[in-house]
Amino acid sequence: MDMPSTIMPFLRQINPERAHHLTLLALKLGFGPSDPYADQKSLAIQVAGLSFENPIGLAAGFDKNAEVISPMLKAGFGFVETGTVTPKPQKGNTKPRVFRLPEDEAIINRLGFNNHGLPAFTKRLQAHKLNTGIVGANIGHNKVSTDPISDYITGAEGVSPFCDYLTINVSSPNTPGLRSLQSRDTLHYLIESVLMAMDKESKPVFVKIAPDLTKEERTDIADVAINSGIAGLIISNTTIKRNAGLKDPLKTETGGLSGKPLLAPSTELLSEMYVRTKGKIALIGVGGIKSGSDAYDKICAGASLVQLYTGLIYHGPKLVRRIKDDLATLLKQGGYNCVADAVGSQAK
Repeated sequence: MDMPSTIMPFLRQINPERAHHLTLLALKLGFGPSDPYADQKSLAIQVAGLSFENPIGLAAGFDKNAEVISPMLKAGFGFVETGTVTPKPQKGNTKPRVFRLPEDEAIINRLGFNNHGLPAFTKRLQAHKLNTGIVGANIGHNKVSTDPISDYITGAEGVSPFCDYLTINVSSPNTPGLRSLQSRDTLHYLIESVLMAMDKESKPVFVKIAPDLTKEERTDIADVAINSGIAGLIISNTTIKRNAGLKDPLKTETGGLSGKPLLAPSTELLSEMYVRTKGKIALIGVGGIKSGSDAYDKICAGASLVQLYTGLIYHGPKLVRRIKDDLATLLKQGGYNCVADAVGSQAK
C-alpha cells in the first residue's frame, strides 16, 4: 500500500526528526511506495562482485537500525545501505539536532550516530537475509569508546555474515575525533584490522570519506585505498563548510550539511579521486542528487553507483523512479549502452 501523497506536505511541517520517525513507522506498517516497473537493462551494473539491477542506492542514515530494508528496496532502490551502527546503543547528541533548510534544499544534522546498537542491528540484518536485494552495513565507533579501532573490528565481525558489503564510516563530522581516522597511517591500520576481522567473510569493504579534505589528505586516502585491498570509496559524507550562497536562516547551525549545496563539491571530489585512483577501485557518489541528470553527472565523474537521502525529503519517494528513467535516457543520448560505459568518461 502506497503512502498517501498528502502525507509529504504534512511531514515537512513538523519537527524533522519526528517526521523521520513517523516515516519509518509508516514503512514498517506497510504504507510504503512501490515501484512496479522493471528496470531498464542499461541500468544494470556489476560492482565489487555484486550484481545491481540499477545503480541508485539509499544512503546510510535513513535506515540507521536496519528496520525498513525491504520497503526501501520495494521503492525501487538498487541497493540499501543501513547504519551507521556502533557496538553499543547510544542516544546521540542533544536535541534539536536536525534542521531543514528549505530555501537551499538542504539539511543540517548533528545526530551523532544515534542507534540501537549492534545486537539489535545484526538480528534485523539476519532476518532480512532470507529476502532478496543488496544490503550494505555502515559501521562506526561509540562516542565514549577508548579504543575506536576495536569498535570497528567488533562491528565488522558482527555485520559481515549478514550484509552484502560493509562501509567503514570515518567521515561523520558529529562524532569527536572520527575524521582523524582518515589520516594515512591510521586509516591503513583501520582497514587492515577490519579486513583481518572479516577473513572468513569475503565481503566488499568501502570507506566513506569527507568532502572537506586537504590536497595532502586526498593524496594519502587515494594511495591507501589503492593498496589496502578495499573495494572502493564512498564520496562523500556531509560537509562542515558553508558556502556564501546559502540563504536559509538556519545555515549557521552546527553539523553536517547535505542536499543541493553538496552536489558540486562532492562531485568535484569524486572526479578527482577517480583520477587519483586511476579507476582501480569502485567509487560510490553521494551528495545532492535530486535528478537523473545529477546521477548521470556523478557516474560520468567516476561513480559506478550513486546514493541519495536528502533528495527524498524534498522530492518524495517517486524521485527514485524519475531518476532511473531519466538516467536511462541520458545514457542513451550520450551514446552509452550501459552505466559501466559511462563511468569516469568525464573525470578530470
